Amino acid sequence: MENSKSKYLTLFLSTLQLSAFTFGGGFVIIPLMRKKFVEKLHWLDEQEMMDFAAIAQSSPGAIAVNASILIGYRIAGLPGALVTVAGTVLPPLVIITVISFFYAAFRSNPIVSMVMAGMSAGVAAVICDVVYTMGRSVLQLRRVLPVVIMAAAFVAACFFDVSVIVIILLCGAAGAWDTLRRGRGKGNGEA
Repeated sequence: MENSKSKYLTLFLSTLQLSAFTFGGGFVIIPLMRKKFVEKLHWLDEQEMMDFAAIAQSSPGAIAVNASILIGYRIAGLPGALVTVAGTVLPPLVIITVISFFYAAFRSNPIVSMVMAGMSAGVAAVICDVVYTMGRSVLQLRRVLPVVIMAAAFVAACFFDVSVIVIILLCGAAGAWDTLRRGRGKGNGEA
């Protein structure tokens, strides 16, 4: 029982800390969750974290909350999911509540504007790190289809202005087709 209390406390404090000190949304918090739960605590492996990031991004709602639900549920079931959601939602709730009381003063303050601009640069750097880390993981699979899907999604979004919703749906369909195809191949004794 003590071990499970310790696990819940670690889950709560980890997500609370990540949420409280991370600015920039879900794309920024995902690599920090990876660092915490994959590299430091060893509660998840790299592939699980990539899968959770993909599911969190394609599900409705905030990516950080979706990812925390998946991680908490995977580690400690429904109570774990509830604990991680509380840890993820609490800091923004408190921060936004405090800021809303002082909005008029914050809105026109040049120092606050400069801090926000600096944070935007940091967010861009973290997003580049996410692209590099997760892209490297996809390339290490030594399979052609994930690389083709990744490149096609990039080209479609950047050069042809294809809706992100269409890209997500097409990538999901391609991934489902590939999973079914590989599943049938394993059933027939193929690799």
